[in-house]
Amino acid sequence: MLFDSHAHIDDEKFDLDREEVIQRAIDNGVTRMINVGASMSSSARSIALAEKYESIYATVGIHPHDAKDALDTDYEQLARWTSLEKVVAIGEIGLDYYYDYSPREVQRSVFIRQLDIARQTKLPFIIHDRDAHGDVLEILKKEAKGLKGVLHCFSGSLEMANEVIKMGLYVSIAGPVTFKNAAKLPEIVTKVPLEYLLVETDSPYLTPQPFRGKRNEPAYVKLVAEQVANLRGIEIEILAKATSENAKKLFGIS
Repeated sequence: MLFDSHAHIDDEKFDLDREEVIQRAIDNGVTRMINVGASMSSSARSIALAEKYESIYATVGIHPHDAKDALDTDYEQLARWTSLEKVVAIGEIGLDYYYDYSPREVQRSVFIRQLDIARQTKLPFIIHDRDAHGDVLEILKKEAKGLKGVLHCFSGSLEMANEVIKMGLYVSIAGPVTFKNAAKLPEIVTKVPLEYLLVETDSPYLTPQPFRGKRNEPAYVKLVAEQVANLRGIEIEILAKATSENAKKLFGIS
């Protein structure tokens, strides 16, 4: 009973076999999947997927890569979409200082405006944070007090993990935990309290071992969960149940 808390099944890489990918996930015990919006168009596709498949839920948001293209009308549309039953979060939103596809000042502004939508609509948020740990943490402390959310594909330090957990936020672990160069991540997954932990694939990206280099898909969340369970010294069933319950609690899914 696994829950892939972050996937992009609407991505064009799944255009030829999307139905089979979703069924393969279900066959591998993945009972719930969150399809995450990263632009206005992908948010719309995410909603369409959620409406078609019982096991899929949608989020809507503007990724920092696309922040430069955000319009005032987009925020209005994001807010309207949140009234739909299967839209469960705002995201993915945040900062990306690795690629800098959008100016950093614009990224920060768009990030803050979407946190405000999360506050107004009482939905949780999903954070994208790449090489921007300091600014992400600063904005969260100022703008996200009392809100629920998760830092997806966590890549920060143990100290940062402790800070966001103090805020009541979740930490989500993806395929890099299986990599040989995982560095500090294995230690972090052993120290994060189980009640604040999620697992994800970020499909079609960040494919876990032994399939690294190939297209990722939600069925592979089992490989992430197995590695996290091994590192923590617990049975996969315990890890799967806990992370599934955490995801349902965060996203308000019964």
